[in-house]
Amino acid sequence: MQVFETTIPCADSGQRQVILNSATFTDARGGVAGLVGIVIDITELKKSEKQIKKLNEDLFAHAAELAAANKELEAFSYSVSHDLRTPLTRIFSAGQALQEDYAPLLDENGKFFVHTITDACEQMEELIEALLALSQVTKAEIRREEVDLSRLALDITTELQLTAPGRQVVFNIAADVTACCDPELAHVVLENLLGNAWKYTGKRPDARIDFGAREDEGKKVYFIRDNGAGFDMKKAGNLFKPFQRLHSSSDFSGTGIGLATVERIIKHHGGRVWGEGEPEKGATFYFTFN
Repeated sequence: MQVFETTIPCADSGQRQVILNSATFTDARGGVAGLVGIVIDITELKKSEKQIKKLNEDLFAHAAELAAANKELEAFSYSVSHDLRTPLTRIFSAGQALQEDYAPLLDENGKFFVHTITDACEQMEELIEALLALSQVTKAEIRREEVDLSRLALDITTELQLTAPGRQVVFNIAADVTACCDPELAHVVLENLLGNAWKYTGKRPDARIDFGAREDEGKKVYFIRDNGAGFDMKKAGNLFKPFQRLHSSSDFSGTGIGLATVERIIKHHGGRVWGEGEPEKGATFYFTFN
């Protein structure tokens, strides 16, 4: 039996790639009595193989470009953040010196300007820390294990309540909600989302924050819901962009990095995150871990 690959001409379709499988059979005296063969047309299969090879090559090239871009972004973020710190520290130190040593010489306007300088320096420091965290959040390899998200949520909400003991907030944390994910990164996700819910319900006397999960087409979807300030769905496209804030900083403080960090972590797990809301009627953020 012989098996080999070759190209044969066809009158109506040009060259075709085929596999020939042939064998001889003999008569009673051992002589060749005939030949039998099978021709398998593999032209389309070969085309598919070429396409798959080309796609793999393109994917590899794209992955290499993406890795290089991420490395450059991390280096840029690290360099900018650290280079910013030196002049920022000098400005903040000078402002503090004015406040502590020259306060009697300053009128109310002078004190206001010095306070503005030091306050802006503190805000810039927060932005630098957030920028560094954002650039590093998906650098480490994911360590998946079964994580008790309900316990994480309870720990985080307890910490939030300690920051403002006088606030009356009703927390509804569903029991036994688990996920197969990285425990440290899951903590960052819940910390940001629950922290946002806490912040944006700050002006509600009947503040309520819910955490739970539901089944959606066989996939577990987690959610954090609040009845706070909400947002206009027309602006939902900016939710996860760094430094894009949907509320004035005078109304709600923040760096504009939290949701961008959440999205990176969720995508790093192969999941997705999205938000739904309505002004003054609260917001719900959903996420999955693949």
